[in-house]
Amino acid sequence: MSTRFKGFALLVILVCTIGVAPAFAASAALLNNTGVNPTSATSGNTGAITVTTDKTSYNDGDKVMISGSTQDYISDTPITVRIISPIGNIVKVDQVDLGSDRTFSTSITATGALWQEAGAYTVKVQYGSPDRTAETTFQFAGSASPGTGNTIKVDGTDLSVKYSITNGKVLGIKADIQSKSLIVSIQTTGDGVLTVTLPRALINATLPTGQDDKYYVLVDNQEADFQETSTTTTDRTLSIPFTDGTEEIEIIGTQIIPEFGPIAALVLAIAIVSIIAVSAKTGLRFMPKY
Repeated sequence: MSTRFKGFALLVILVCTIGVAPAFAASAALLNNTGVNPTSATSGNTGAITVTTDKTSYNDGDKVMISGSTQDYISDTPITVRIISPIGNIVKVDQVDLGSDRTFSTSITATGALWQEAGAYTVKVQYGSPDRTAETTFQFAGSASPGTGNTIKVDGTDLSVKYSITNGKVLGIKADIQSKSLIVSIQTTGDGVLTVTLPRALINATLPTGQDDKYYVLVDNQEADFQETSTTTTDRTLSIPFTDGTEEIEIIGTQIIPEFGPIAALVLAIAIVSIIAVSAKTGLRFMPKY
């Protein structure tokens, strides 16, 4: 190889070295300063999380179904769910376990004192560090003031019951004297719960000893589980779950008023008057004459 060619080759190598060295040095400096490769850090993006609700708007008493997923899994770390009202108040905080498939879900009933404002509510979720966050919004019609409830008169009686219902509405309640029960007609928009406060003067379930007995509840003629959430000397409150499509809930006790109601009283009065009239006319006596 000639001396001239060797010189030219050496020159080319030097030029290439000068061009590559600054780029290598810059990359090495970044690596040393951050401790990670910036390209790998950008492409990983392991903090992504999503959240959504099953509907875009809800009414008082509806269930808000919240679900989502993450790109990574951290053992023993729950998802933190916060719901914030239109005026900035936190109305609900929940800890939800993340499934092994990296998905999560929870349901929250939209009702109560903290849900009075109507407008856009924000759902914020966080998984571990603050860089794993997401949010979504839904519209809410607002909740009634606490303690107001709903009251409905029971057909066939002069008495009323107080109730609340989620994912549905009560169409009417009637008393069935023969079966000693109340029949509640409902229209549903999803799975929900009927909570009804029963005055003891209207319907009750007792043992022969006078102690409280359990009611018997049928949901569309099928025996159903329920909870008695409150008991006082004047009334008893039941919480009865139902599925979407349910049309009728029957609550059966051991006694119902009016068992001796207005009609029965009228019949008895007519009978007494008739007996008195007949006895006066015929001289019929009910007591022996001495």
